[in-house]
Amino acid sequence: MTDLVVLQSLSYTAGAISVVLGVIYYAINLRETTRNRRVTLTTNLMQSLVSLDGIRRYRELMAMQWSDFDDFLSKYDSQVNPENWNLRNLYWTTFEVLGLQYKSRLIDFDTLYATCNILAPTMWKKFKPIIYEYRKRGVYNELYLSNFEYLANEIVKIIEKRAPSFDSSSSYLRAPIK
Repeated sequence: MTDLVVLQSLSYTAGAISVVLGVIYYAINLRETTRNRRVTLTTNLMQSLVSLDGIRRYRELMAMQWSDFDDFLSKYDSQVNPENWNLRNLYWTTFEVLGLQYKSRLIDFDTLYATCNILAPTMWKKFKPIIYEYRKRGVYNELYLSNFEYLANEIVKIIEKRAPSFDSSSSYLRAPIK
């Protein structure tokens, strides 16, 4: 009779150990899946933002010049210059989604900074007056590109915190764009 009790205890113990091992395996698997997703995201971002073509497209957008909103519309509106609109929309939407992911804690700052570093803040600074004017005129609502704005501001804040020698007040991130 004692042997049966010992066997039953061993059976319960083995079952409990199996459950614990299953939970540990699941946790390790989940962690590895998260790491793989971050690597995939980083690779995709690198291909679109930091590739040679991505940098060329970024520089093309940053070279745009206008005197006021009406001048901007006459040169770059989607009806006048659909290619430029496509390019702008590609970057603005990418930064909008990255801002949402960062705000939702789906992407960490180091991954974000490694792939888009100051691209988002400089682009936000350049197009902020245009985006605000679109909102003001009711073309888009006040939420339009709000995550892009959040992303740009957060990147600047974190850079200022991590690199005390970084003086954003005198840098091109804070300088008025003409």
